[in-house]
Amino acid sequence: MRPNWSVCSRGDITGQWSTIYVTVNRKGHIVIGKAAYQKMGEPKAFLLLFDSVNNRIGLKPTGLGIKNAFPAAKSGRHGGRMIRAYRLLTEFGIVVKETLQFMDAEIDQDGVMILDLRSARVSPRAGMGLRGGGKQRSDAS
Repeated sequence: MRPNWSVCSRGDITGQWSTIYVTVNRKGHIVIGKAAYQKMGEPKAFLLLFDSVNNRIGLKPTGLGIKNAFPAAKSGRHGGRMIRAYRLLTEFGIVVKETLQFMDAEIDQDGVMILDLRSARVSPRAGMGLRGGGKQRSDAS
């Protein structure tokens, strides 16, 4: 019998660790994945910007010694970074009830990462219980 092979297309899917991954939680922790952090030039700190007209957060790379700079602390084991940005939430009245993932985060021509709150979605990783803070199942006894 002669084989009749067909190729299964992979599509435009990229690996989870090679895309721009950014989240914000209700505590104001903005987590940036390693690939996104590297694309921004691995800065030591960021200026936090807010566009109230378009409801977008901007992360502008900067140095630690710059006024209003928020440090990029290590986050997790895979090279990601976290910015403690609770002040951004309170100062601009941004309400985050659950961990949001910015699916369409992009870096503009000025090197500013744009995080659009209008298109952010609840993170599929939210509540996974990685640190014991996961949601309890309602049918658990």
